[in-house]
Formats: sequence, C-alpha cells, structure tokens
Amino acid sequence: MNIHHVENQETREKNIMGYEPIGRLIMKISLPIMISMVVQALYNVVDSIFVSWISEEALTAVTLAFPLQNLMIAFAIGTAVGVNSLLSRRLGEERYKDAEAAAGNGILLALFTWILFVIFGIFFTRPFLAMFTNDIALLNDSVVYTRICLILSFGIFFEITSERIMQATGDSFHPMITQGIGAIANIILDPIFIFTLNMGVAGAAIATVIGQVIAMMLAIYYVRKNKYIKVSIRKIRPDWQIIKGIYAVGVPTIITNSIGTVMVSALNGILIAFSTTAVSVFGVYFKLQSFIFMPVFGLSSGLIPIEGFNYGAKNRHRITEAVRKGVIIALIIMTAGFLVFQFFPEFLLGMFNANEEMLRYGIPALRIISICFIPAAIAIALGSTFQAVGKGIFTMIISISRQLAALVPIAFFLSRAMDSVLGAWIAFPLAEIVGLTLSIIFYITVYKKMIRPLDKENSDR
Repeated sequence: MNIHHVENQETREKNIMGYEPIGRLIMKISLPIMISMVVQALYNVVDSIFVSWISEEALTAVTLAFPLQNLMIAFAIGTAVGVNSLLSRRLGEERYKDAEAAAGNGILLALFTWILFVIFGIFFTRPFLAMFTNDIALLNDSVVYTRICLILSFGIFFEITSERIMQATGDSFHPMITQGIGAIANIILDPIFIFTLNMGVAGAAIATVIGQVIAMMLAIYYVRKNKYIKVSIRKIRPDWQIIKGIYAVGVPTIITNSIGTVMVSALNGILIAFSTTAVSVFGVYFKLQSFIFMPVFGLSSGLIPIEGFNYGAKNRHRITEAVRKGVIIALIIMTAGFLVFQFFPEFLLGMFNANEEMLRYGIPALRIISICFIPAAIAIALGSTFQAVGKGIFTMIISISRQLAALVPIAFFLSRAMDSVLGAWIAFPLAEIVGLTLSIIFYITVYKKMIRPLDKENSDR
C-alpha cells in the first residue's frame, strides 16, 4: 500500500483519545458533530418547509422520496462508520500504516458506492415510487426529485467518508465546518431554485446536491491537512483485508440504516390507506425528530472513536466512563425533545403550513411518537460501543428487531384493530422498548466478553 506515512511520531503517541479527561473529550469531539448535525437537520427541515409552500402534494412527493434518500445515506454512513471504527482502533494500537490504509480504502469505497446509486437512480427510481401512488403528477414530481438526489450524490458520499476519517483522529471541528457551510449553502439556494427560478421540487433537489458538493470539497481539503494521517489519492490501491475490516462494522451499519427505508416504505403504505395527509404528517415528524435525534447520533459518532481508540489501547476504565457519560448526555437531550413535542406540537406543525386536517392528524402523532425518545436515548448511546469494538452486527440485530419485527407489524395490527392511524403512532414507543431491552442485553454481553477482560490483557503486557 503506497500511502504516505506521517513523520511526527511523537504527536501521534500523544493522541488526545488516550489521555484527555473523558467528559472534556466527549465535549471536544462530540459537540462539534452534534452542532453540525443540528445544522444538517435544520436544512432538511427548511427544505421541506419551502417545498410545503408549493403545495401539500409537493411535500408528499418529497416524503415519498425519503426512503431512497435514506437508503443512499445508509450506505454512505455505514461505510464511513466502518472506516471510523477500524481507523480509530488501529491508531489506538499504534498501527499507523493500517490506519492510513483504512482511510484510503474508505475513499475508494465511497466512489464505488456512488456509482451503484447512479445506476439505481437511472433505472429503478420510477418503478420503486410507483408502488406507492397512482397519481401521475405526484409520481412525476417524486421521481424528478429523487433522481437528482441519487444521480448527483457523489458529494454526500465523499463528504461523509472524509468527515468520519477526521473524526477518527479526534478532529470533529472541521467536520462541523464542512457540514455547516454545506447546509447554509443549501438553505440559501433553496428559495432561489424553488421560487425565483420556478423549478419547484427539482429546484429543492438541485440546491441539496450543490450544498453537498460544497461540503465535500471542504472535507477533502481538511483531510489532506490532517496531522495524524496522510493519504495520497493517486496512490490508493484496494486492500481486501482492510476492506473486510471496514465492512465488518460497515455492512451491519448499512443494513441497520437501510432498514429505515423498508420501515418508512411500509408505514407509508399503511398510512396512505387512511389519507395522504397522514403520509405528509409522517414525513414532517421525521424532519422534526431529526432535531432531537441528530444531536444524539452526533454524540454517538463522537463516542465511537473514543471507545475504539481506548479499546485498541486496552483501557477499560476510559471506555466505561465514556459509555456512562454518553448515556447521561443522551438522556438530557432526548428529555428536552420529548417536552417540546408534548407541549408545542401545533407550533411545530405550523412551520409546515399545516391546515386543519394536518393538525388533526399531526398533534396526536407528535405527542404519542415522542414517548419513544427516552428509551431511544439509552439505546443509541449503548450502540456506539458495539460499533467501536467491531460488533456492529449487534446494532443491526437491534434495528431489525425494533423497526421490522416490532414496529411495522404492531403499526399494521393496531391501525387496523383501532381503524385509526393512532394505532400506527402507538407502535413507535412499543417498538422502542424492544430496542432498549436488546441494547442492554447486548451491552452486558460485550462488556463481559470484550471490555472487562482488557484489565487482564493490560496486566499481562
């Protein structure tokens, strides 16, 4: 593998992951990620708000596109999480050439994955979306929006991979800058393309991909300036052992996030039997809940390299302290979000130009579904440990159990039994209890078999 090696060995040995106080380290690494994800959530919400000003049908068109967008992001994040996990563990083990190889192969995998979605966007977008509506105008709008987002998605693949490479080395400030600037560009361009140039939903998609490309260019620039690893793009060669190591965590993470596509598609099918407005409400909920979940996912993203590095360094105490403080922070964030959804649902829906029917569906939806925020906080924080130690398959099992084995069947059964969409909303907190139970069981297993034995391994050195 012809990848340049960092010369400053002393700087590497003093990586902040191994010595800085955990509380301060979590804030230093996670807080910028959390801020950038809140900004990301903001521009997703603003995007939908602008689209809702066109019409409720336009908002529904974008909502129908969400499963395929989610699938694309699942592949981008899953691969990048695999890179993050492997890279941080190799740095903790002081295997620097392997760390740099992980970064280089991650960039190569981002390219190949983008090509797959170009093919999917061209040939399979319309057949997929046609499964959910017979309305030709609605279908055409959704196809246009989705194809632009998929075919021109190279920005998001390289952006996310580059950001996770930086985060694995302890740099979460520059990913915050890249995501923030990309999001701001999208927010500025949305009204220009949608209204000034009168491009409708196509304008929203174009503004989105331009924001992603801007973020990508910044992210690549910052990776090239990283002081812990140096990657020469021209000399990257595929290393199948490294790729296998990336996908050991990456594939379960991809599957985990892809399950959201199946879940959203299934729920759209359940809800549209009652009303297209119910589908719009579900789409609005997903945009709004991202303000709450994104910071917690950002926290989890910051915990992964901290725990991964210290797992490689065989430091049990720092891993468990990171988990404990991560759970506390996640609970604080989710509790605040729960209270907002309980007391201000009408205001939240009003941002999307909600009419009387949308309010009738939406107010109980936000109040009922937000109950799941509390158990989800603990499950997400614990999930970072599985990915950090290379057991991403546990996260996959939890997600399949929660979203497919529990959420979809319960939503279908209750909505039919009650002859009301309320049954679908009630399914969310019930399914989250299943997810939390499995998360606790798997964490205990990982702790006993992989984390607690680190003390003995350290003493045997």
